[in-house]
Amino acid sequence: MPLIEKIVKFSLTHRFHSHVIFWLTVALVFMNRYDIEEYKELDKIFYRHVYYMSVTMLASYFLAYIIIPKLMRSKNYSEVICYFIGGSYLISVCSRLAVIYLLEPLIRTAPFSQESIGQILTDLPKLITHYFALSFSTAWVFAFVKLIRDQYVVQQRSLALEKEKAETELKALRSQLNPHFLFNTLNNIYSLSLMNSPVTSKSIAGLAEILDYVLYRCNTVYVPLSGEIKLIENYLVLEALRYDERLSINFDHVMDKDAVIAPLILLSLVENAFKHGASTDAGSPFIAINLNLQHNSLSFKVRNSTIGETAEVNVNGIGLNNISRQLELVYPSRYELNIQSSHNIYEVELKIEL
Repeated sequence: MPLIEKIVKFSLTHRFHSHVIFWLTVALVFMNRYDIEEYKELDKIFYRHVYYMSVTMLASYFLAYIIIPKLMRSKNYSEVICYFIGGSYLISVCSRLAVIYLLEPLIRTAPFSQESIGQILTDLPKLITHYFALSFSTAWVFAFVKLIRDQYVVQQRSLALEKEKAETELKALRSQLNPHFLFNTLNNIYSLSLMNSPVTSKSIAGLAEILDYVLYRCNTVYVPLSGEIKLIENYLVLEALRYDERLSINFDHVMDKDAVIAPLILLSLVENAFKHGASTDAGSPFIAINLNLQHNSLSFKVRNSTIGETAEVNVNGIGLNNISRQLELVYPSRYELNIQSSHNIYEVELKIEL
């Protein structure tokens, strides 16, 4: 976890403690500011420090919790400026009153002259140049730190909402994909049952194994690539039962190591080849699949025979549309999906940086 994230998390879960730590740090930093001989005594230093910290905290919370939130929400900036000027004036006046009627009697040796309340209220140059500057010297730092923290929290919440939205959309896309796959496979088994084929029971067993994977093993964002390969192999065996020897199926895969990948994307490309390739080609259809993983760079290529304008229909099918959307959600700017069709051969190549 980054340091700034740890600090923000601590400040959110321990608000009181984080404020105490900040002001103790400020108090220690400004402890050595009293170099006037008259204020060398410990009690006088303490009184001045209490005064300084009090007016600084008042100005800081006024700026951070009143002015900046109004500035962020309000569309009438002149109103915010009036609030700031009025509040700053009152804080500066209170600061000067505290000095004259509370602090000076404690730290100065009598007799000494004191300004009247009327003089304090009307002496704007002194209020601005001395007491405003004194009161707000640390307030800007405090407000800036709070603003940075709040913006970081807003950014993290926005990222969390975007992630949640992407995950919800991804689940919705998969919910469209899984029934699509199930519908096609059940149709295959139905066809076998109509012919009283002896491989019907074997098909059902193969489907059960596939559904076990789809329903219980790929509910996360990423799954092992080896599991996806096994799923494709089971799917190919199941689909091959529908065809005689006229269909040529070839699946080659080479991996330098196992990796993780978004589930069902590769299977969808294979399924697409069967749906719009082998099932429509009455001649000698073929499906060639090649998977290569080297240094976390995946290349997955599916080639199948087609007839007529099948490829054009295939591009706009629900399968490839869902695949493209899932890739955009899980691998933004890290994938390439290339589709080519020529001489009754349809080829889809997917490249992903895992």
